[in-house]
Amino acid sequence: MSETKNSKIPRYAVIFTVAFKLLFLLTNYIQEDAFITWRVAQNLMDYGVIGFNGPVKISASTTHLYVFVSYLFNLIFGKENFIVPLLVFNSVLFTIGSLFLSHLLLKNAWDKAIFIFLIGILPPAIKISILGMEYGILFFLEMALLYYGFYQSKRWAQIIFPILILFTRIDTVIFLGIVFLVNIFWTKKIKWFYVLGCIVGIAVTLAFNWLYFGEIVNNTIVAKKLAYSKDFTFDQNLEYFRLNFGNFWGMLKLPGDFNPLTIIILIFELLCFIYLIRQRNKRNVFLWVIFIFGWVKQLVFLSQKSLFDWYYWVPQVLLFVPVVIFVLEQKEKKKRWLSLLIVIYIIPMLAFQTVHSIATGNGEWNYRRTIGLFLNQYEKDKNQWIFLEPAGYVPYFSGLKTIDEVGLVDKKVQEEIKKDKPNFWINTVKNRKPKYLLSYDDLFASKNGTYIKVHYKLIKEFRVKDHLKSDNKILEKIYILKPSGTDYNLYERVD
Repeated sequence: MSETKNSKIPRYAVIFTVAFKLLFLLTNYIQEDAFITWRVAQNLMDYGVIGFNGPVKISASTTHLYVFVSYLFNLIFGKENFIVPLLVFNSVLFTIGSLFLSHLLLKNAWDKAIFIFLIGILPPAIKISILGMEYGILFFLEMALLYYGFYQSKRWAQIIFPILILFTRIDTVIFLGIVFLVNIFWTKKIKWFYVLGCIVGIAVTLAFNWLYFGEIVNNTIVAKKLAYSKDFTFDQNLEYFRLNFGNFWGMLKLPGDFNPLTIIILIFELLCFIYLIRQRNKRNVFLWVIFIFGWVKQLVFLSQKSLFDWYYWVPQVLLFVPVVIFVLEQKEKKKRWLSLLIVIYIIPMLAFQTVHSIATGNGEWNYRRTIGLFLNQYEKDKNQWIFLEPAGYVPYFSGLKTIDEVGLVDKKVQEEIKKDKPNFWINTVKNRKPKYLLSYDDLFASKNGTYIKVHYKLIKEFRVKDHLKSDNKILEKIYILKPSGTDYNLYERVD
């Protein structure tokens, strides 16, 4: 009876952790790119087409599965009310994923419960759960694959989960490949049903891209590579990696090029990992999977100059797992170790994430969203075009057809970049003649100022400083301490 009761403790921890993290919904911090996926889902509702600007097909979102999930939530709850239920859903899935992970690595029910909560309130875990991206679903699917497919050796899981994982993001071949290699090394056997699942997953994803969009790789991947690619020498690549390593590998960004906190945490993570794998334990295969994946994915993405925070969230969580396990399995002075971990790391990180979420939520929801709401009221003809960057909040809330400077939501920009990258922006303006331009810069004072002055007028300036006030003095201090957002100028075509 007692054993049955204890077995439920991790489940209660899931509920408690989800409820705790839902407090972050009050910050209104939602990632810009989530609104790209959600607009694609609503485009599917309105036009029956996976796209961004009406009937034109384009894979503007990197994730196919999350588009369909978002579509279902829009269908069930409506466009006005789907966001909170979807964020709750993401949080639940991530936390269940951490439950699976606890079953793989721990035996004691109370240790599992503490593990679920501590992992769940790390900054990247909060962002995975609350910011509206696809990583809550992805983490759930990856941990479910390890738990059902490899821990319990369920053949159905070895087939189904790789398909769903790859349909969520094609770059998950990194995770699936590492699982395959570690399993072969560990068991000296090939799980053929898993191989089948991976082959089918790749085939389904690529076939869907080709048959529906006429492309093998998602447009978002092609567009980013084209827009952000730079011809660096080997030495320049190494220097680039060094300059960005500290702030993308670690959980806490600091001003400047050197982040000592990242180095300290990485060393401690590595020492804890070595300590754990020296113990001959069946769980070691899973420790190797998550640790190798954490290192390899970050190395690959950072070396490819993919400097978007969300690529690093899951690796950051997984690399910290050995630290939590090391502390939980201390046989002597366990409470002291746990207290030190919570006081020295968990609470400061939670406080940092709270401040960051409040400040960034103000910058995104209370500031950038207002630009979209202004345009929604100002321009009633939703067939008019706006040229801007990025393509999240403003297009979503304005409802206008959109050209973005990277080409995520409009392929014609990519053609301009290929023809004349230094001048693609002004060439797009001249050729497409969008009614609105939204820019960080004073376009009248730019190198293209002469053309802009003739064809456009400035209709509104949006300034971050105008959104740093609050009736709540604590919130106002946070807004001022960490102002979030960028000043914008909005221009309208006059001819």
